[in-house]
Amino acid sequence: MFVQIMTGKPADAVGLRRQWDEWMAHVAPGAIGWLGATGGVSSQGDAVIVARFESEEAARANSDRAEQGEWWAETEKYFEGPVEFYESADVTDFWGGGSDAAGFVQLMRATCSNRDRLEELEGESDALLREHRPDVLGGLRVWNAPTVVAVDYFTSEAEARAGEQREMPDAMKAVWEEWGSLLSDMTWFDITEPWLAGPG
Repeated sequence: MFVQIMTGKPADAVGLRRQWDEWMAHVAPGAIGWLGATGGVSSQGDAVIVARFESEEAARANSDRAEQGEWWAETEKYFEGPVEFYESADVTDFWGGGSDAAGFVQLMRATCSNRDRLEELEGESDALLREHRPDVLGGLRVWNAPTVVAVDYFTSEAEARAGEQREMPDAMKAVWEEWGSLLSDMTWFDITEPWLAGPG
């Protein structure tokens, strides 16, 4: 999988949403290898678009299409200032990846001091987390070491916040305290009304 992530300050959030719909209607049908996309404006005030492709080659082929270039030239007008791009073919699924059933999506960008240990901890806590946090539908880990972007999908914001407040079992608490200790320079993007789309 290859993932492209765009973030920036929206100058016109309504217009940006129209551009999202325009891409889905007129550009997506010809985007070979496109697996799906997540977008929205975060509660922190950032516009976020996460596009998933089968491979980097598929993503580059889409970028080279005239329709894509024309769409992006128009879409840039709806951002205030520069747009930051982050992309990688080093992507791992968390519980099977994203979900188009999500009512809330959260991105976390951070610096990771020990990727191997982070992934071990997520694996070790899998069963406990599934039991403790039924609001988590899945996610992605997008790596450009030492930077990682975690994209997590939840049933709803209310259920996610309730899950965050729920008392963890001691074994899980120890795991997640260590997990947090491996991350620094964290930036959060909370998308309370996500835009979700996939082929077909």
